[in-house]
Amino acid sequence: MPGIVVVGAQFGDEGKGKIVDFLAEKVDMVVRYNGGSNAGHTVKVENKVFKFHLIPSGAVRGKKVVCSGGMVINPQELIEEIRFLERRGIEPDLVVSLRAHVTLPYHPVFDRASEKRKGEEKIGTTGKGIGPTYSDKMKRVEAIRIEDLVSNKFKEKISKVLEAKKKWLIEYGAIKDKNEIEKYKNVILNEYTNYGEKLKKYVGDDSLIINEALDQGKKVLFEGAQGTLLDVDHGTYPYVTSSNAVAGGACTGAGVGPNKIKRIIGVAKAYTTRVGRGPFPTELKEETGDLIREKGGEYGTTTGRPRRCGWLDILILNYAKRVNGLTELALTKLDVLSGITPLKICVAYNLNGKKLKNFPVSTELVEKCKPKYVELEGWSDLGREEWREIAKKGYDALPQEAKNYVEEIERRVNLPIKIISVGPGREETIEIKKELKSKREGI
Repeated sequence: MPGIVVVGAQFGDEGKGKIVDFLAEKVDMVVRYNGGSNAGHTVKVENKVFKFHLIPSGAVRGKKVVCSGGMVINPQELIEEIRFLERRGIEPDLVVSLRAHVTLPYHPVFDRASEKRKGEEKIGTTGKGIGPTYSDKMKRVEAIRIEDLVSNKFKEKISKVLEAKKKWLIEYGAIKDKNEIEKYKNVILNEYTNYGEKLKKYVGDDSLIINEALDQGKKVLFEGAQGTLLDVDHGTYPYVTSSNAVAGGACTGAGVGPNKIKRIIGVAKAYTTRVGRGPFPTELKEETGDLIREKGGEYGTTTGRPRRCGWLDILILNYAKRVNGLTELALTKLDVLSGITPLKICVAYNLNGKKLKNFPVSTELVEKCKPKYVELEGWSDLGREEWREIAKKGYDALPQEAKNYVEEIERRVNLPIKIISVGPGREETIEIKKELKSKREGI
């Protein structure tokens, strides 16, 4: 059975957690393929809100969930999430990859200190230590993996790593001087040996487990963190995350061949948001942007930072379509745009008098681009109960102006929108089973 990838089609925070939860009802396994606790996925079930940073959101459905080798894992936070689920009556059927790398106490220290040193040039990280953990992974000799954490060689490994990092531990303020290194090592050793003991029952060979499930005809859903424009290779570098957030990251992170992936769902908000620094052509720096932020609750799940808000950008969606191989879209937060008119959609950029219809490679060029918009009539403001009733009745119950907006996106991106979210709850979701409308001439 081919796998399904759910990937962010913008700058992250698109509502992937809810879409994964919605789709997870009909799959057997959910796999998180990249990132660490810098991600935040929120799922609302009736009156309960579940916020995840590491465990795939399919856990709420009681599905088998996998934290793959492409992730970097803070074991303390992972254990807290396990306990959070247990307190709500959910015993997670969890596999943690032996290949995943461990975020240690000095990684967040390095992260925050590095950002502070950059001053105005800072990237805008979450300060969770994700970048430094991935940096150590690439250095190879200064990294700790889950397999090390749960083995009896952890003491030997962490001793060598801390010795290699002694200079940086002092320089970045993790310890005051070299005389503290032994005490620092013992604190980490005691704390993390305990974490390793607690995680032993969950660890396994993620690639083997996932591929066996696929070969047995089971449905496997791969859940990405962050979004396409935050991918370390394909995003607005250097204002990106430290892993491959694009759909291809599912193959490298989880250890499956690309021939196992047949359906790739890009999740996009009905508008655009971004957290942290970096170019954002359609950003609204006035009252409309503030209105969207407040109506949409646009504050980071992980950090609480206010998100920058702007109009929907077709160039970004077409770029995401290309680099991910999207087969369809899921559109979230359509309800947030109610009561706002006119609505704008960016369909091209103006760069020094030249019209661009493709998203530039250069971040410097993106910063200079001015959006070219088409305007659509908005629809009247609707209350939460009205949206629930619309979701219950289906796509045809949407206001005509909302349908026009959705179909304009379909035509511009030439992809079917199969799911529309009109609220945070599971029941506030519309699944569309219709053919893609013909592409408009001249687009």
